Amino acid sequence: VQSGNDAAIALAEGIAGSEDAFVKMMNQEAQRLGMKGTHFADATGLPNPEHYTTAHDLSILASALIRDYPEYYPLFSIKEYTWNNITQPNRNRLLWLDPNVDGMKTEHTESAGYCLVASTKRGKRRLISVLVGAHSDTGRAMESQKLLNYALQYYDSVLLYAKGQPVTTLRVWKGKKNTLKAGFAQDLYVTIPKGDESGLKATVETRQPLVVPVMAGQQVGVVKVSLDGRKFGEYPLLALENVEPANIFGRMWDSLKLLFN
Repeated sequence: VQSGNDAAIALAEGIAGSEDAFVKMMNQEAQRLGMKGTHFADATGLPNPEHYTTAHDLSILASALIRDYPEYYPLFSIKEYTWNNITQPNRNRLLWLDPNVDGMKTEHTESAGYCLVASTKRGKRRLISVLVGAHSDTGRAMESQKLLNYALQYYDSVLLYAKGQPVTTLRVWKGKKNTLKAGFAQDLYVTIPKGDESGLKATVETRQPLVVPVMAGQQVGVVKVSLDGRKFGEYPLLALENVEPANIFGRMWDSLKLLFN
């Protein structure tokens, strides 16, 4: 509801022992999520030459928060909060302007301007917008509303693969099984211009030879998606099951076959 730099530092010290240690954890998590244009230097977000991110990376972080911590997401839609007889309003004006908006976070510094990560859900479809560098509180709300409305009007979210759906079956060596189902741990959607679904094409690239042990959730390749012949995105392909090592004779036999493969 309100940004609290003192609260952020208190949480950082409580979790990691110091703010510096917590910042290391923040950067490790950013790398894990694939936030390639991000580096954190403090827990508060206050300006620092070594503290930076991108609009794209903020969308990755917002998506991860919604996906991985659904029990906490309703906190982003609280319009005001009262503590010690002091009522603090949420600075996200879209919560009042659009009943479908339910988050997420505002920010303002001299260097970054007025920023807003907003999210809306209409039916089963959720959209996230990221706006940075606005000149006013009102401006960030209005421009964010335009972004969300534009996306809803001109773009569609297409389900490529459902959670747990086998995308391909891979050859596995030296295991109790010689095949492995691979797919995604979450539904894989892509957002494309309306009417362009026929231009989508997905190709699978795998890591070979794939030798046990292989654990469910382990990356075993990538799915490359193109739209009308142009590169659109790459998504990690995961093992959907465990494959344990075979006995010594099975491993030896596969080792011999690999020599001639």
